[in-house]
Amino acid sequence: MEYIFAGIWKAFGLIFSLDREVFDITWLSLKVSAMATILASLTGIPAGFIIGTEDFIGKRVLITLFNTLMAFPTVVVGLLLYSLISRQGPLGPLGLLFTPWAMLIGQFILATPIIVALTISATQGIDPRVRPTSLSMGANSFQTAGTMLSEARFALISAVIAGFGRVITEVGCALMVGGNIRGYTRTMTTAIALETAKGEFSFALALGFILLMVAFLVNIFFHWLQGRR
Repeated sequence: MEYIFAGIWKAFGLIFSLDREVFDITWLSLKVSAMATILASLTGIPAGFIIGTEDFIGKRVLITLFNTLMAFPTVVVGLLLYSLISRQGPLGPLGLLFTPWAMLIGQFILATPIIVALTISATQGIDPRVRPTSLSMGANSFQTAGTMLSEARFALISAVIAGFGRVITEVGCALMVGGNIRGYTRTMTTAIALETAKGEFSFALALGFILLMVAFLVNIFFHWLQGRR
């Protein structure tokens, strides 16, 4: 128990002393995950809206596919992406391997199916009278879509938050394509894994506390938005 309490005490010391390495790692994690989530939202919400509101051949298969991809293992995504961007891969000349860009691409791939699937669910739960009512009042297709998305806005925010939660906490893909390079591609999760293996319990614990705090603040923000409703 003394070892645990000593580690916790030192971890808080690293946080409150604004340790440079701790906050560099935290900033990189937040930056890459936020960018990946934004790109996944810009792609996934329109795709999910179209799939959820339109009828076409193969719709059920597509919905099943995205629901399945929600649980896509991060190490498999990392493996597939590694094979594409490694020197022997078709995208090797771009030099993406072991860069923040590689981690961003991997996290984008992980977040997009979640946002698409949850957007489909959100749009299918909209009152079916909203669309014909909006059209009957003279709204065009884009205005009608905006009205429908507004009706499902809190469910869509939940989808974005779920996508962000997926990528900020993943370790497999970031480790495989980022390389966990100190000062360049080391994220909170990969640093926690490395520092724990090295026996640096307090450093890993400091990052763990920050990771939990990020998740807590994101959920507080979401509940605040719900309260304003």
